[in-house]
Amino acid sequence: MSDEMRLVPPQTPAPLDPDFRPAVLANRAFLQAVEDSGRGVPVKFALERGDGSVTVYETQAFAPDAPEAGANLQYAERLVKFLLWQRGGWKVTVGGHEQIANHLQQVYSKGGERDFDWDFMGGVYENTFAVESVGLDEVPEEKDTTMALGRHLEGNRIGFDLGASDRKSSAVIDGESVWENEVEWDPKNQSDPSYHYEGIMDSIKSAAEHLPRVDAIGGSAAGVWINSRVLIASLFRGIPEDQFDAEVKDIMLRIGEEMGVPIVVANDGEVTALAGSMSLEDNGVLGIAMGSSEAAGYVTMDGNITGWLNELAFAPVDYNPNAPEDEWSKDVGCGALYFSQQAVGRLAPVAGIEVGEDPDLPALLEDVQAMHEDGDERAQQIFETMGVYLGYSIAHYADFYDFKHMLVLGRCTSGKGGPTMLEKAQAILDDEFPDLAAKIELHLPDERLRRVGQAIAAASLPVIG
Repeated sequence: MSDEMRLVPPQTPAPLDPDFRPAVLANRAFLQAVEDSGRGVPVKFALERGDGSVTVYETQAFAPDAPEAGANLQYAERLVKFLLWQRGGWKVTVGGHEQIANHLQQVYSKGGERDFDWDFMGGVYENTFAVESVGLDEVPEEKDTTMALGRHLEGNRIGFDLGASDRKSSAVIDGESVWENEVEWDPKNQSDPSYHYEGIMDSIKSAAEHLPRVDAIGGSAAGVWINSRVLIASLFRGIPEDQFDAEVKDIMLRIGEEMGVPIVVANDGEVTALAGSMSLEDNGVLGIAMGSSEAAGYVTMDGNITGWLNELAFAPVDYNPNAPEDEWSKDVGCGALYFSQQAVGRLAPVAGIEVGEDPDLPALLEDVQAMHEDGDERAQQIFETMGVYLGYSIAHYADFYDFKHMLVLGRCTSGKGGPTMLEKAQAILDDEFPDLAAKIELHLPDERLRRVGQAIAAASLPVIG
């Protein structure tokens, strides 16, 4: 038998991407093959984060001496890749399968195929990334915790959301937005930290003009944020490393000191999920925002957030070996290229829409959305293709998250695009994953919440007094 996993064509093809091979179908086919072979063995993966918390994922693989054992390597690498970007970790402990551990040690190493992930995770958790092999009974026990986030509505608050192409801000009084605004900017191409500082302060001060006083400030932004300090974020990619450490890591804390009020900044995905939970008045929410990239966040069934990374932009959803490559991580088939304006940018020429060599993606998205409103079939195919991606990826996410509400928002969902994507995704769940369709409800917020809801929810983050 081949050493490769069997890649399963979707029952519902993606109109503009016939080679799309959903991760969920490949993973489930692999596990079924393991079960059918009678030569499966249990495997555990424990991921440790910088604070000592540990998350454990249990699965099955072919025994090392099984004829099909070569397929273990691809399965385990893609699985660990997803877990790293979902849950985070600087150390992966593999229990019960030395063959898999040895492969992961080679792949996730300096100079290895996943050098980007090795470097990123080590930097975020301030440890040298490592893969360790142990016996099944020696795997560390799970030590995951959850915590409350936001939902503080009293007082005069400012909320902001920092995207790759615009800044959104709102002035909120006792939970009601009294003013909202969007301003275009281009942060990732700027090497001077003052550009970012002045832009953020402009949004905050503009909102402050519409409040009798400012009691607290809450922010939402892409990247890894711990205690309102930014460790890594695409918004600041253009800033040299020495300046980043000196002037950017604590930029929000300095702004809070200057304004003289509490400030809390969280990952935009977490605030997406918080916004959904607050809007729905329910818990168990997985939210993704389709903007310049894919942001994700998760509110547990108990209404809390986890200490997980939830950076699904880098988590694989397509196992086609020729899937599009992410320019930053150099990996293929990852969420950012399927659930963002980047997806629109790569699908537009396939649909027959002429684009330049280096298109302005926000402008292209607006053009495609306008074409969609006018009934252009090419634009329809783009959003139907993204809807196919979404349907299979929701099923994939459900293998890793426990949720009952799937919230989809962001710039790509404006206009007719959002309903088109969700209609296609819902049909896939109904036809191919009926158990999930019965459990999970898909939500597309109204236009106002889709575009500024994160800024409003972000305002609820700080505690006053």
